[in-house]
Amino acid sequence: MAVEDRNGKRKKAHRRGHVAEYLAALYLMVKGYRILALRYRTPLGEIDIIARKGNLVAMVEVKARKAETMAVDAVSFESQKRIRAAADIWRTRMRGTAHLSLRFDIVAILPWSWPRHFRDAF
Repeated sequence: MAVEDRNGKRKKAHRRGHVAEYLAALYLMVKGYRILALRYRTPLGEIDIIARKGNLVAMVEVKARKAETMAVDAVSFESQKRIRAAADIWRTRMRGTAHLSLRFDIVAILPWSWPRHFRDAF
C-alpha cells in the first residue's frame, strides 16, 4: 500500500508540473513570446520551456510553489548547470541561432495568483 501511495503522489506531482508548464507557456505567449519547445530533453538535462521574443531566446525553468521565494530557491546550482548544458546542446542543434541572445529565466506558478516571471534569474 505504501508503494501505491508513493506512486500516486508521484503521478499527481508529475501532472501538476505539466499543468504548471502549460500555464507558464500561455503566460509567456500573452507577453509576446513564441514558444519554440516545451520540455526539451537532452542527455544532459531538460529545459521546461524555450521561448523567443525578437532576438532573445529564454530558457525557462517552471516551478509551482506556494511562494515566489520557494520557487526561485528550488532551482539549485546543479539544476542550473543541467539547464545550461541542455541550452548549449539546443544551440548547437539549431541552425541560425548564433546571433540570438540567450537568457535563463524562472516562471513561478503560485496558487491563486498570476504567474511571476523572473528574467535573467541565473
